[in-house]
Amino acid sequence: MRKISFADISIFVLKYIFNWRFWIAEITKKSKAYKKLVDKMLFEDDEILVVPNTINVNKKIESEGSEFLPTDVIKEVIKRSEDIVIMNSCLCRTSNKCEDYPQDIGCIFLGPTTRKIPKNIGKKATVEEALAQVDRADEAGLSHIIGRNKIDTVWMNVRPGKGLLTICHCCPCCCLWKVYPNLDTDISDKLEKLEGVEVKLHEDNCRLCKKCLDEVCMFKAIDLKDNKITINHDICRGCGLCVNTCKFDAITINYTQKTIDNVVKRMDDLIEIKEL
Repeated sequence: MRKISFADISIFVLKYIFNWRFWIAEITKKSKAYKKLVDKMLFEDDEILVVPNTINVNKKIESEGSEFLPTDVIKEVIKRSEDIVIMNSCLCRTSNKCEDYPQDIGCIFLGPTTRKIPKNIGKKATVEEALAQVDRADEAGLSHIIGRNKIDTVWMNVRPGKGLLTICHCCPCCCLWKVYPNLDTDISDKLEKLEGVEVKLHEDNCRLCKKCLDEVCMFKAIDLKDNKITINHDICRGCGLCVNTCKFDAITINYTQKTIDNVVKRMDDLIEIKEL
């Protein structure tokens, strides 16, 4: 009989409290001491970038003549990685019993700390397998986040955090980062829009179908005011899920080529490649 590990206990606890996450996050706005504690325990030194889904939105991307797609950022980082682990399933979607998106598309972990990830959580993967996972997530209509995410080192009980990058594939209904609007800005600001990405609203094309308002935006950046759809660009993180939802090209994504080199270098700087 396999021994129960710390990770097993963590998964059980996380699934049990998963739907409390909004309440837990909201307290960070009300108590400075609590915010400081939560930040220290779960978000310290985090830097996380949101990367749009690029399969379903290809026809709605204005790329200034470039062949570059936003998910190329993720793929370039993967290609430079020697240590890769693919999670067996998505903890968020399994915890929320998601029926709209595949539960078996789990996170990708990169870096030397992946060598310490328990085998019951994920399996060692090749670059080709990880690239295929990104494509599969795109095809399922998921957006992505990439960066250092301390909470992953905590629940998996692996260290050091500076030796681990996480690539999550997020759906609008279950993602952990749906708590973004509930968090104090000192924490939520660690989740950033990909440089050069802009979500644009084209009012003339909008038919007011309101599908983009139906729990699509994880960050609650879309609203209806005076019978018009509005996008709050101060909180929009450019995930592209609203673009996927709109059938009338009323919402599009614009981005620039310079993004890829800047972000790949930033990810290189984030992760410390050392023998553990």
